[in-house]
Parts: sequence; C-alpha cells; structure tokens
Amino acid sequence: SSSSEEEAGPSAAAAAAAEQRREERLRRFRELHMKRYEACKLNSQEVVEEDKRLKLPPNWEAKKARLEWELKVQEKKKECAARGEDYERVKLLEISAEDAERWERKKKKKNPDLGFSDYAAAQLRQYQRLTRQIKPDLEQYEKLKEQYGEALYPTSDSLLHGTHVPSKDGVDRMVADLEKQIEKREKYSRRRPYNDDADIDYINERNAKFNQKAERFYGKYTAEIKQNLERGTAV
Repeated sequence: SSSSEEEAGPSAAAAAAAEQRREERLRRFRELHMKRYEACKLNSQEVVEEDKRLKLPPNWEAKKARLEWELKVQEKKKECAARGEDYERVKLLEISAEDAERWERKKKKKNPDLGFSDYAAAQLRQYQRLTRQIKPDLEQYEKLKEQYGEALYPTSDSLLHGTHVPSKDGVDRMVADLEKQIEKREKYSRRRPYNDDADIDYINERNAKFNQKAERFYGKYTAEIKQNLERGTAV
C-alpha cells in the first residue's frame, strides 16, 4: 500500500503540472486572440478613415487649418472686446521682432509681375505702373472743373480733338517720363555689344553662344592647351 501511495503521488503532481501548463497555454491563446481582434478592429477603422480622407478635396487640410485659425482669431477678438482692448494692437504686441523683420523681407521680395502672358496683360501692367507714379495736381483740377463744368467729363458724344491745350509743366512731365522709360529700356536690353577685336572662333551665332558658355565654365582649365595649339607647340 505504501508503494502504491508513492506511485500515486508523482502521478497526481504530474497531472497538476500538466493542467497548469494547459491553463497557461489557453490563457496565452486568449491573449493572442484578443490582440488579433484589436488589430483587425484598428485596421478596419484606419481603412475607413483613409477612405474618408481620399474622398475629401485635395486642399482639405489647408482649409481645416484655416478654419481653426479663424475660430481662434474670433475667440481672441471676443476676449479683447470683453476686456475693452483693441485686438489689432494686442496682435501686434504679440509679434516678435524677428517675425516682423522676416515678414518685411518677404514683402519686399514679393514680385507681383508673373511674367509675360499676352500683350494686353503687359500693356495693362505698364499702364498701372505708370499711373501709380502720377501725382495729381488738385488745384489745377479744381480750376479746370470751374472753367469747363460738365464738359470736363466727356461722353461718347463729346468732341475732344482740339479742345484741350496742355500746360508747359504737363508737357515737361510727359517728356521727363518718356526719357525715363527710354533709359530703363536701354538699361534692361539684353543685346550685348560686339567686339571687333575679339578672336572669331565660331561659325554662326549659335556656335558663338556655345563657345561663350564653354569659356565661362572651362576657360581657366583649357587656357594653356589653347595657347599651345595656337603656337603649334602642343604635344
């Protein structure tokens, strides 16, 4: 009987250990199953969100940021109004000196001229540029208005030829402005002066442009070789 009890003891301990291992495996299996379920759930949510983002307009993020910024500005204005403060003044006080200098530099670099599109647009830009430089003579305008009355504002039926004689100051201003335009055009002309004494090492205008570019980039490296070829002493 004692030997049977000794045999039953280890078998019971082994069964308990096996049961414990089984419970541990089941527990790990349930944890893995829950992790898999959570991963599938998160993946499905991300797919739905990505589908929503793809259906949104291309500039939605910028619009959203703009709307959030406008909401913050409105809240800030309400707070300033409640305290009896000027919002523009408060906003300027919050801007650092570095940001102000950076904005000023950016404003100076900004070029509203987008380049040539057609002759009508170029003519309009020139007209606007010239009219911005005009300083109206209000005293002369009042005198003309008293002199001509309603005739100062012509209509489609008005006869303008020969009815207006410009003043000497006006003619002088026009001449000075035309001379300034001519000087500016000559300054920005891209025609290069022709040097009669320069060596002719090209066969046409296109080849001359190519040689100039090659000389500009590689001239200092090939100067000695070129001199040797001209003297006939090249090895």
